[in-house]
Amino acid sequence: MVQGSSENQGAGSVVADRPGGKREGGTFSPFRYPIFRAIWIANLFSNIGSTLQSVGAAWLMTELTPSHQLVALVQASATVPILLIGVFAGAIADNYDRRLVMLVAQVGMLLVSSILAGLAYAGLIDPMLLLAFTLTVGIGTALNSPAWQASVRQQVHPSELPQAIALNSISFNIARSVGPALGGILISLWDVSFAFLINAVSYIGLIAVLLWWRPPPRQIERRPILPAVGVGLRYCATSHQLRRILIRGFALGFCLAAYQALLPTVVSDHIKGDEFDFGLMLGLFGIGSICAAPFVRTIIRRIGLEGIILAGSAIFVVSLSMLAATHDIRYALPAAFVSGMAWVLILTTLNTAVQMRSPDEILGRCLSIYQAVTFGGMAIGSWVWGAAADWRGLPFALHGAASVLAISFVILRYLAPMPKPGEGVLRSQ
Repeated sequence: MVQGSSENQGAGSVVADRPGGKREGGTFSPFRYPIFRAIWIANLFSNIGSTLQSVGAAWLMTELTPSHQLVALVQASATVPILLIGVFAGAIADNYDRRLVMLVAQVGMLLVSSILAGLAYAGLIDPMLLLAFTLTVGIGTALNSPAWQASVRQQVHPSELPQAIALNSISFNIARSVGPALGGILISLWDVSFAFLINAVSYIGLIAVLLWWRPPPRQIERRPILPAVGVGLRYCATSHQLRRILIRGFALGFCLAAYQALLPTVVSDHIKGDEFDFGLMLGLFGIGSICAAPFVRTIIRRIGLEGIILAGSAIFVVSLSMLAATHDIRYALPAAFVSGMAWVLILTTLNTAVQMRSPDEILGRCLSIYQAVTFGGMAIGSWVWGAAADWRGLPFALHGAASVLAISFVILRYLAPMPKPGEGVLRSQ
């Protein structure tokens, strides 16, 4: 988000210097924009901190309670706020300066994470208190996410939006590669409070960049929050393409949640691993995501949106089944790697599909509705699959998630097909 004085006009001014005002480029072309480059670097460090906190919270819960459901609820508590307040956050992102919205969210998460680190160091955390803190951080994430994602259009030319989204996914997944291994080391050498502290510090760089960034002002037509939310909901409900994407997002989120929510107990109970094994599993998941992210756009061009969802779903069916069947870390690691590839293929595809079919004036609301639906599905799935694991065991829950994923794909392939290439894409995009 940091820009020099000669570059404070945003991406549009750079493009205007080019013949035709349009730029086409490869996977890494958005890095030509200083604003995007600065945001990407700041978010990378912030994402590493967030990953450290997620690893620490999940592992701490396995030490605080033997309940699979409570462990799964750590993941759910981070995503429930997106379901409950995400659409309001989208309206806020459209009604106000998105940079200021992100600043408020980042400062709030810094304060909450600092308090969590202090209480964990003092040994004053119990399961319910840990869930309360992860829920509060999740509220900050829900407020920040629509504004951050919508701001990408202020950083690069619209023709390079898919590449920018893919690069942001790479940033997140680099963090998921480095963060878990680093988190496992920190937890084993010190304790989870150190991981929480590093997360708190990681917000400082992003806050500094946001204070420095001065994007061109947007023309904002402010509405009261509830009517503004209604506008976004009506648009998504009446757009045939967005409606189908949202249905698929919920179904996929519900099933994919089993992997993220049950992985801590898979490692600690099923595989009998330690915190380093947990970090290694998450690290390979992130590496798989990094390997796949640069090729998402090319894959979409070759096999279309439906093809990429099919490929990602098939990979997850196999990997969930592998985790259910194995008690050996050597066989679980390949499942983690391919799951990371499938994860980024699915979520980057859905995110890009929504952005390319949403008007800029309600983009924050469309993105927040997409996130509320998809991550709401993940929150519900985390609770369901955690309860299933407590009821009939981990293998039953993992096989159940794989089965539901396969069946839902077959049904929704016909009831809610993904848009064909170019279908519903707005001309301005």
